[in-house]
Amino acid sequence: MGYELQAVIAEDGLLRGVAWDVAGARVVGLRQGLSLVPMTDELVNAVAGGGGAEVLGFQRLSAGFERLLAGWSVAGPLAYVEAEHFGGVGEERAVVWAGGGLVLGPLDAPVKRRFSRPVGPVSQALRRLGARRRLGGDEFDAVGLDRHRWTDGWAASGAG
Repeated sequence: MGYELQAVIAEDGLLRGVAWDVAGARVVGLRQGLSLVPMTDELVNAVAGGGGAEVLGFQRLSAGFERLLAGWSVAGPLAYVEAEHFGGVGEERAVVWAGGGLVLGPLDAPVKRRFSRPVGPVSQALRRLGARRRLGGDEFDAVGLDRHRWTDGWAASGAG
């Protein structure tokens, strides 16, 4: 089974306060007080003018959108994440901004913790946003990123 996500994640109030005026932005609630804005084609076109160079190694993060996210982060930390998995194999990338600048990443590989399993880039970013894992799980599952398997599924569930 596959999984694909490109999204901005932050505290719910922060995203609802800044994303409302961006065409195509849909804020979707997660657990632990976080929300995400899925990077739909409509949103990518709105923030990148229909194109733009990829930055920081991400597929759907343009230089213009990176500047916008850095500006939003003055109000609180936020992450941009991309994940793609199929059959247990895949890739994740994540970056976190706070106070107008990068504070974590870009990450593209898990870190190993002593006496525990590796922690993926998305979980590392979520941890930086204050998410806490459950016993036997990770931050990814704890906030509910397993609820939908595709970015479009997140968009369809959003408030708009």
